[in-house]
Amino acid sequence: MAYILAPEAPAPACIFCAFPAAGPDKRREHLILAVGASSYVIMNRYPYNNGHIMVVPLRHAGDPGAFSDDEWGACGEMVRQATRVLGTALGAHGFNVGMNLGRVAGAGIDQHCHWHIVPRWNGDTNFMPVVGEVKVMSDHLETSYDRLRPAFAALDQP
Repeated sequence: MAYILAPEAPAPACIFCAFPAAGPDKRREHLILAVGASSYVIMNRYPYNNGHIMVVPLRHAGDPGAFSDDEWGACGEMVRQATRVLGTALGAHGFNVGMNLGRVAGAGIDQHCHWHIVPRWNGDTNFMPVVGEVKVMSDHLETSYDRLRPAFAALDQP
């Protein structure tokens, strides 16, 4: 009964809202590569592959239907440009691009929509995930950030 009657704990702050609000001085710490008028590009802290990034709307909403046509269009344009920049910067042969909507669909943060962009290369799968049940990342996140940030600077908007 103590658990049932206990006051509900406040929900943790949304990192997708808090990180860009922390300002330009915290971009590297939060792995933010570029900030546009309606969305921003951030590296995934738990990447599937090197260079795994996300495009996140600046406005907090977990349902794509909550966005205006202009907001949605601007986010789509950021996805298009971020994919191009990432491909040029890393020489990717292809991409997985998608959005997980809802916890049951695999969204780790389901209250704030975001697109995943995962670069892929011919032969980027190997025996380690299959036999060792481990994923090998060839680059540290901060090293990847330092390589990618200059390439994404052109997507920044004042």
